[in-house]
Amino acid sequence: MAENSTSVMEFILIGFQLHAGLQLCLFLVFLAFYLITVGGNLGMILLIQNDPQLRTPMYFFLSHLSFLDICYSSVIVPQLLETLRTDKMVITYERCATQFFFFTLYASTECFLLAVMAYDRYVAVCNPLLYAIAMTPQTRLGLVAAAYAGAMVNSVVRTGCTFSIPFCKSNQVDFFFCDLPPLLKLACSETRPREQVIFLLAFLVITTSISVILISYAFIIWAILKIRTAGGKAKTFSTCTSHMTAVAIFFGTLIFMYLKGNMGKSLWEDKIVSVFYTVVIPMLNPMIYSLRNKEVKEALKKVLKRVRVSQAE
Repeated sequence: MAENSTSVMEFILIGFQLHAGLQLCLFLVFLAFYLITVGGNLGMILLIQNDPQLRTPMYFFLSHLSFLDICYSSVIVPQLLETLRTDKMVITYERCATQFFFFTLYASTECFLLAVMAYDRYVAVCNPLLYAIAMTPQTRLGLVAAAYAGAMVNSVVRTGCTFSIPFCKSNQVDFFFCDLPPLLKLACSETRPREQVIFLLAFLVITTSISVILISYAFIIWAILKIRTAGGKAKTFSTCTSHMTAVAIFFGTLIFMYLKGNMGKSLWEDKIVSVFYTVVIPMLNPMIYSLRNKEVKEALKKVLKRVRVSQAE
């Protein structure tokens, strides 16, 4: 760590380097996305907390997913907005490492939480009579705590490996936040051993989560195929579609970003993908779950009806 500190004391985030007019347009678009993200996810949390019908294990996990979306979007987007506003942004070495740590923590926790939500759907569909016994409040808290604990280990090791690399080629990071690919380009020593550890951890987090999800849905699909009526199949499958959509979008971008290696990648390509999973996906999740979930839509209608009644009075 001391070697790093004497080499680079601060980083300059270059951002997108676009025409001033385009920078302003992007600023306004990302600001709107961020406000929708915070408002939508906070609204989802409040809706789940205030509607008795949504106080079930599935919505308990969904409220934590919304919390994570707010957190990991807030780690990145305000700084992205500042970078777009000023064209370049100076960030201290310590702040860069802190941002890297918390972004890794929240993103890793979301991976594990999506796996937990798949397991929850498996129990609900395949063992409905045991669902209440299997998903007690203590079990739910234990599963969420395990997701955070696993993510914490990944974040500590990943941050330690990254920021034990001496950075001395330059202090200009051709990116809008402190992420692994642009930081590795500033290294002035061999990074392959650390890269192998970092990508092994990413591989383990993603493949472990995806394995749980795939196994859970294999049993779910098998259970659905056993249902004799088409209406019963559709009703059972509809409880899983929102989660499946969120999983496909989130893991698709992570796999593209982190498991294809560092050699020969375009940083512009990385920027576009990173914008998608740091800005767009956190905004989409509450929409996915509200538009495709009957119970959430009913709860939202009740809230809007109460608001109209109070305004009429």
